[in-house]
Amino acid sequence: MGNFCCFQLAGGRSSSGSGKGRSHQGPVKYGFSLVKGKANHPMEDFHVAKFVQFHGRELGLFAIYDGHLGDTVPAYLQKHLFSNILKEEDFWTDPNRSIAKAYERTDEAILSHNPDLGRGGSTAVTAILINCRLLWVANVGDSRAVLSRKGQAIQLTIDHEPNTERGSIETRGGFVSNMPGDVARVNGQLAVSRAFGDKNLKSHLRSDPDITNADIDADTDFLILASDGLWKVKPPSSGVFFPFYFDFVFIAHYPTFLLPPFHFLRTHL
Repeated sequence: MGNFCCFQLAGGRSSSGSGKGRSHQGPVKYGFSLVKGKANHPMEDFHVAKFVQFHGRELGLFAIYDGHLGDTVPAYLQKHLFSNILKEEDFWTDPNRSIAKAYERTDEAILSHNPDLGRGGSTAVTAILINCRLLWVANVGDSRAVLSRKGQAIQLTIDHEPNTERGSIETRGGFVSNMPGDVARVNGQLAVSRAFGDKNLKSHLRSDPDITNADIDADTDFLILASDGLWKVKPPSSGVFFPFYFDFVFIAHYPTFLLPPFHFLRTHL
């Protein structure tokens, strides 16, 4: 397998910053840089980008947590979600079940800490790269993971939006409304149908993730994890993006890394 790189723009508590790292046993590198937009409230997006040794294997842990109504819930996810996944006894034999259980238990812990964590919530997209060969991706909300394989874009995640999950919301006693504004929202408040936290709406929301896996090989060009601040802002005619808040993880096969990720985004979004 050829060299891989990881390039990330990610949210955090500061308005600027960058860094980089690499795998200790494989040809994988990553970098990160924070981009904050013009909105007048603090950045509510958090990220994880690191390699760890765990039970004799190297794991690449990457995530985007896109918060709303404050930054306490995404900050909690940044600290606890991956550790909760890796604590599951069956992680190596049944990663799918372990990730789902960890997401559920993490949400329960967040709700039990309310009001300490406030009334807000967060979406999440997580990726676990095992020995640079096997990728496990999970998401709650509208942050996405998109894989490029031989130049073809493959969305690995499912957007959890109120209109597409209206039946589940209404079965739970909630409703979907486009008022105020023109975006469908749960009870007229939240523009995603699944999220961590959001205690006041939790009876009408879900927090179970969609989970998938993919082999990483020479045909894999790159993977992007991104919050909706990137995916939902359409490029203008010039092909340049102007999102207010966004972060993304870019993991690429070395020859592809020479091609800026925005070329791919302009072509495939």
